This record gives sequence, C-alpha cells and structure tokens, in this order.
Amino acid sequence: MARRRKGQAVSGWLILDKPEGLTSTKAVGRVRWLYDATKAGHAGTLDPLATGILPIAFGEATKTVPFAVEGAKAYRFTVRFGAETDTEDTEGKVTETSDLRPSREEIEAALPQFTGAISQVPPRYSALKVDGARAYDLARDEEEFELAPRTVTVHRLTLVDLPDPDHCVLEAECGKGTYVRALARDLGRALGCLGHVSALRRTRVGAFGEAEAVTLEEVEAAAGESREAALALLQPVETALQDLPALNLSSSDAARLRQGQAVLLRGRDAPIITGPVYAVSNGALVALGEVSQGEFRPRRIFNLPG
Repeated sequence: MARRRKGQAVSGWLILDKPEGLTSTKAVGRVRWLYDATKAGHAGTLDPLATGILPIAFGEATKTVPFAVEGAKAYRFTVRFGAETDTEDTEGKVTETSDLRPSREEIEAALPQFTGAISQVPPRYSALKVDGARAYDLARDEEEFELAPRTVTVHRLTLVDLPDPDHCVLEAECGKGTYVRALARDLGRALGCLGHVSALRRTRVGAFGEAEAVTLEEVEAAAGESREAALALLQPVETALQDLPALNLSSSDAARLRQGQAVLLRGRDAPIITGPVYAVSNGALVALGEVSQGEFRPRRIFNLPG
C-alpha cells in the first residue's frame, strides 16, 4: 500500500478574503489543498455568514499565530433593528420583536457605553466550552446553560450609515475575545428596539488588512497558473510580529540560536530592550524569544532559508 504523501513545505501568511457561506475550517482546508502544504492554521475564526480577513498561516508561520490572534481586529457590520434571534444573526430564529426604531441621535448617544473595557456575555451560539462541550452544540440541543460575562475591550465603535429605519451600519475596533454579535444584541437592548447582526465583514486582524487580502478565486487562479504564482501571494512569516522589536544578529549568533542557545547582546550598539523580541539574520527570521539582562533567550526556532 502506497504511503500517503504529506505535502510540501510552505511557510508564510495568506491573507484570505473569506467569502460568505464558508466556514473558517473549510477555507483553511481549501487553500491548504491548493498549496499542497504540510501544515496550516488560521488566526481568528469567522462565522460562515461573515466575510473578510482570515489570515491563514502555513508551515513556520503557524508559530506566530498567537501574536496575530492577540492583535486588534476591525469590523464593519450591519445591525437590523426590531428583532432578536437566538443566534444573534440572521441564521437564528426570532425570539422577540419590537416596533420601536431608534433615531441617529439615540444610536450615537448609546455607543459610548459600548467602548472601552466593557462586560459582555458571549453568544450562546459560540465555540466556547461549557463543561467540556461547545456552547453552540448545547444551544442546538436546547440545553439549559449560562455563559459568564467577561471583560473585553472595544477601542472604537462608530456609526457610519443609517440606510433606513430598520438598519444601521457600524465600524468597530476591538481586542481579543470581543463578539460583534453580542455588541449588536446589547445595543438593541440598550435602545429598547432589539437587534441582531444582518451583515458582518472583518477588515483587519493585527498586521493584516484588506490591502493584502486575496479572494479564494484569485488563489485558485494563481495555483492553476503555477506554484510560483501561488507562492507570490504569501506574506512573510514575520509580518505577524510587526509589533515586536527586531534584533539583527550575525550568522554566528544565529547558529547559536538555532541550537537553542542564548546569545549575549554585546557592545555599545547593543539594543536596550527587554521582553518579547524576534531575531533575524541575513534577512531571514531565526527565532522568537525574550531579552533579559542583555541576553536573548530563544523560545521558538524557525527553519527558514536565509
């Protein structure tokens, strides 16, 4: 029996503009197949009905996923007023309705209470675990359970359009763990008119925005043209680390790091930094680690050409 082929070593970030109706898992599976990649993962799940930025990490880039996930996210979304649903989007069944509709002034006056550090109860239809089970599975089975409120950070929440009395379009910049569906639900309750998300697009995840994004059709076309064309769509592994300081090290120091050994940052030109940093040598990413007392200690080693 022939051994299953494991795929090819591919490293980098593909910034996919995920289409509506596709799960994040299926999107990753599709592009992994197109690249014939040995390893792939993503930074931040998008609901099937949502579109927009889904950063997909290949190979060595998977080691930087936590840094991308921790980055701020930006969304543009539409709230439909007059009804609350059990999923807090258009997929669910309506649980309560209202004939009230808010004015522009009322919406704008309510937004400040949803900015800064706020307490938010996650949606029942979410991937959070309750006693080992996914909340969305319990919700589908109509099980009784409660999700505890948690503190999340919303850096900005702005009204950008009011196309008709039933809808408003908002933009949000928020930290890790914030649910836009919960924002829409809570805004509707605060306004007394109820509401749910009717459209959602993610426009940024950490360092990755719409300018770098490619559609699934573009990836398929490039993969059909040549492997080189497909690889040209990838962003460098270190793109996810843009908020960290970078150390430019010699080839000899890089060799020590690749052996898992710490290196001293010597000389009067040695950087005065502490905390998480990444090291490069000859233009190639070498390691992620910590600087303490003038010494760089590697935590993750990268096997990239350089």
